[in-house]
Amino acid sequence: MTSLRETLESDDYDEFALLHENAAEWDIPFERPPVVSRSTFALPSGQKLSYLRWGEGAPELVFLHGGAQNAHTWDTVLLALGRPAIAVDLPGHGHSDRRADRDYGPWKNADAVAPLLESVAPAARCVIGMSLGGATTIRLAAQRPDLSRRAVFVDVTPQINDPTRELTTAERGTVALIAAPPTYDSFEEMADAAVALSPYRAAASVRRGVRHNARRLDDGRWTWRYDLFGPPPDAPTGVVGAPPWVDFTSLWEDVSAIGVPCLFVRGGLSPFVREEDLVEMQQRLPSLEVVVVEEAGHAVQSDRPLVLADLIRAFAL
Repeated sequence: MTSLRETLESDDYDEFALLHENAAEWDIPFERPPVVSRSTFALPSGQKLSYLRWGEGAPELVFLHGGAQNAHTWDTVLLALGRPAIAVDLPGHGHSDRRADRDYGPWKNADAVAPLLESVAPAARCVIGMSLGGATTIRLAAQRPDLSRRAVFVDVTPQINDPTRELTTAERGTVALIAAPPTYDSFEEMADAAVALSPYRAAASVRRGVRHNARRLDDGRWTWRYDLFGPPPDAPTGVVGAPPWVDFTSLWEDVSAIGVPCLFVRGGLSPFVREEDLVEMQQRLPSLEVVVVEEAGHAVQSDRPLVLADLIRAFAL
């Protein structure tokens, strides 16, 4: 069995060799490694999206991760489900190409993901998205119900980035790392920063996630795989702050336009969704089913993956 320490020698490591750790952590049977591989899809623009394909049949489920994450955030959920699925690296994340304009909002994300789904998962039963991936799923469900026949939104509403809502670093958890220094002198320093902001997860699990989300620079330092640091290339000199795509509030109109069955999964310990946000979601989408997962923060798929897998199974399979 491969250990995390053995993967640090090269970024060209077997990214699926640590799945036995996911299974052991959550008592998931692991008689043999699952069938999972990485593939690449070329968009008409030339941009390439990378995704993980689980199982050998036609994908039944599609998973979209949150900002500053990657497709591996769903590993434990997918191990528990054991169904054919794809987990996508959104543009600018994981192994997918970065955008020249650095626009990683849900609108451009949905435009990029739709052709991939048309080609690879045209008959998928459900799209599951968390945070930024959940906002992207809102857009897909509203604009392309043929590709998102059911939708699961994990701890996200269009109000999630409301600038009037100030959260402490501890409340933001690993989301706070997006604004942290982009490089670290060692993998241990990088992993320790994430562990300190992940109170609901085992340290070994956090370190494994960091490994999948990190790469080593030529000078020996470590950095994140995602492209969320700094202003867009056309920003005026000296201008700092969140790029325009971070404001998701116009997605409320998309929520109103959704006509497919939807499930909202809220982390019981997460500060990112407020009661008034859920009221607004249910007013605009009266058929919305809402489930609160106790003892889970924003990343329900990491904090309570087996509960989330059960919810997806009951809702979509």
